[in-house]
Amino acid sequence: MLHSGTMPLLDPIFDQVSLTNIIDIGITALLIYWLFSLIRGTRAVRLVIGVSVLVLVYGLAIFFGLRLLTQILQTGAVVGLFALVVIFQPELRRALERIGRVGSFAWLLSPAETRAVEHVAAEVARAAATLSGLGQGALMVLQRETGLEEYAETGVMIHGDVSADLLCTIFTPKSPLHDGAVIIREDRIVAAGTLLPLAETSIHTERFGTRHRAALGITEQTDAVVIVVSEENGQISLVERTRIVRNLNEPQLARAIRTLLDPAHGRRSAFVWRPGGDSAGTSGRSPRLRDLGRSKPAPPAAPEEAARPTDDDPSVSPAVQAPP
Repeated sequence: MLHSGTMPLLDPIFDQVSLTNIIDIGITALLIYWLFSLIRGTRAVRLVIGVSVLVLVYGLAIFFGLRLLTQILQTGAVVGLFALVVIFQPELRRALERIGRVGSFAWLLSPAETRAVEHVAAEVARAAATLSGLGQGALMVLQRETGLEEYAETGVMIHGDVSADLLCTIFTPKSPLHDGAVIIREDRIVAAGTLLPLAETSIHTERFGTRHRAALGITEQTDAVVIVVSEENGQISLVERTRIVRNLNEPQLARAIRTLLDPAHGRRSAFVWRPGGDSAGTSGRSPRLRDLGRSKPAPPAAPEEAARPTDDDPSVSPAVQAPP
């Protein structure tokens, strides 16, 4: 009785559901997921939240009949459309790059990309260990999803293969390029001697020297992975999403780089793929540094030391060791 009474009510619903509708919903869901993954880990997330708040305020203004506020928001929306194109320029560029990658079927070549990640991790870790042993400072930026072209243009374009020997040569003391940062994209050294933005957070400014502040600054604005070698104590640090792991040795650094650059173990899809480890989860999401250790809070540096343009501040508290 219940069956005969409920089925006629559901028949109109099932009549409207077709294979085309299911495919349409599936493609739309993938597109939304792809858009969110595109901005995940970048400063665009806060901008999207701000735009969402404005849209919510606009909806409430219409609902409650606030004509003046509605007209102001409508007028601002015209200018806002052009502003969004400028603000989200890196994300739009990265989206078109992904579409082009899918169109060229380059996303099918995951084994080659995994080998490139292994090569970059090994060479960068070897270079950092060598420079640490020699007491020479270094600042190496590994690009992931967010483009770093605007920072690369501030230095000298190299476009050379990643090798420990070349990195050690660049950071040789008194060489023309040793003071800046090296930007690495995939398995190529794009530029050297580049200028990076310093960290905006005041507590970081007091705690760290110039190199670490630059590493924190670039990770505040992008999803890049940065390796810092201290010139004062030879300490190797890894910075990602404004979090630091310190006192790394060569094997730990290589493993951390592989994990952060290739969290999907070389597996990728047409919509979401992040180049770059061997201990990430199966979800393919880029892990944060919580699995590698975090730096502990440190007391502010002395005024005379905080003002010194060195790569590390000796007043920083002992770092957290990364797990073996």
